[in-house]
Order: sequence, then structure tokens, then C-alpha cells
Amino acid sequence: MTRLLGPLPTAAQDVALLAARVLLGVVLVAHGWQKLDEYTLSGTSASFDQMGVPLPRAAATFAALTELGGGVLLIAGLLTPLAALLVALDMLGAWWFAHRGSGIFVGEGGGELVMVIGAVALVIGALGAGRISADGMLRRTAPR
Repeated sequence: MTRLLGPLPTAAQDVALLAARVLLGVVLVAHGWQKLDEYTLSGTSASFDQMGVPLPRAAATFAALTELGGGVLLIAGLLTPLAALLVALDMLGAWWFAHRGSGIFVGEGGGELVMVIGAVALVIGALGAGRISADGMLRRTAPR
């Protein structure tokens, strides 16, 4: 019974963190690339301006680069706490400016997607990338 109440073995935790990082990273890369390629920074900026986002061009650039670059960093497990924090802040901004008055469900303009992305980023940032990551490799090879 105590096995069911405690954390998973370390190897299972590492695999779970790898899966979470890669899945979250793929979603983020897709959204960041969409802001750059499909919507363009000008289009994203115009959309942010309509939502009342302050400094819409800077915010659009931050969002696109955070999602694209943060997603790549999370997939690699490199600079994970920093990438996760930036992603969580990006999602907080998305919730505040685009979703906070629209309930939960994304189909109704709600914030479920940005809330889940932000929550997963916070957990990964707090736990770290695990041993199956660039951060884990660097930790193992760093002089003590």
C-alpha cells in the first residue's frame, strides 16, 4: 500500500518527465511557429493590440519566441527551470488578456489550454527535466 502512496521509482519519474517535456514542447513549438509563420508577427501583434495587450509588438515577439524557443528547450531538457518559467508567464499573460472572462472550455474562448500548459510548465520547472535530458547530462558531467 505504501508503494501506491509514494512517488514512482526514479527511472519511471525520468520517463514520465521526458514524455511530459516532449509533448508540451511539441505543442509549444507548433504555437510559436504558427505565430511566426502563419499569423506573422505583424498579425499576432495586431491581434494582441485588439485584445488590449500592452506593447503588442513586444508581447507578440515574446510569446512567439518563448513558445518556439521554450518548446525546443523543454524537448531537449536544457535550461528547463528558466524555459518552464517563461512558458508559465507567457500562459499567464494569454489567460489574463485573452481568456479570463470566457470560462474554461477552449471552444467557447475559455482558458483550459493555457491553464494546462502553464500548470505542466510549472510542474516541470519545479521538478526539473529528469536524468534523460541535457540538464541531466550536464549535471552528471559537471565538476563538483
